[in-house]
Amino acid sequence: MKEFRIIGVPEHFNLPWHMALEEGAFADRGIDLRWQDVPEGTGKMCAMLESGEADLAVLLTEGVIKRIADKAPLTIVQGYVRSPLQWGIHVAESSSYRSVAQLEGSRTAISRFGSGSHLMAYVMARNEGWETAKLTFEVVNTLEGAVKALQQGTADYFMWEHFTTKPLVEEGVFRRLGDCPTPWPCFVLAVPRHTLIANRRLIGHILEVINTYTADFKRIPSIDRTLANRYQLHLDDVNTWLGMTNWTQEQISEQVVNKVSSTLLDLQLISKAVSPEGVLTRL
Repeated sequence: MKEFRIIGVPEHFNLPWHMALEEGAFADRGIDLRWQDVPEGTGKMCAMLESGEADLAVLLTEGVIKRIADKAPLTIVQGYVRSPLQWGIHVAESSSYRSVAQLEGSRTAISRFGSGSHLMAYVMARNEGWETAKLTFEVVNTLEGAVKALQQGTADYFMWEHFTTKPLVEEGVFRRLGDCPTPWPCFVLAVPRHTLIANRRLIGHILEVINTYTADFKRIPSIDRTLANRYQLHLDDVNTWLGMTNWTQEQISEQVVNKVSSTLLDLQLISKAVSPEGVLTRL
């Protein structure tokens, strides 16, 4: 049985992978798929792919495209979630900030440079008409690190997925000032190029399996209750999230790559636009 290592964030988007693993769907294909949670997010996972610590990752679209533009030997093999990600904009409950507009010039907590929390801070700043060159950052690594930074005042606001952070909002740890959706599909599946060359057929089998789960995921009986129990979310929030989230079984389009690339270039986050041919692999 061939061992293959996959990484992703410990969030509700990735339940289809865990269900497939728990039901032995990959083992039935002769694949020993090993899942590892990486709470630090896309920036950390890209580094793990590059260093050989993982073979496949569920990554934020903008994060991996930036990494490829920066010459990382990675490639996107398929889309995963085709709907936008809702980035909640959070401050500490005790913070004096009461609106997103007031955050201009304040310090942004990010999981790491090149992560979604870092890149989307630029997108939000552009939406607000701020001077992006003046953004300042505090690296906090994880959601827990962000809680500490905001409470201790070493950073002022933090962007993270709306429903993941909702329990912290309800507990009075964070206060959400608004949301900033990604202007493109949010999650893709990516591998190192050398891994693709050596395991193209195996990766194809993995995609076939996960695609059967994502295609039917929202029709699984009581999937809303399963998600609520597993991720400690309210049932009504889960149903709201399911209503706005769609998975895909296809490769992302060249138009998406061009939009992400041009946005990153406009924000001066990459030095040169990247072509779809340099980003996408069609199995």
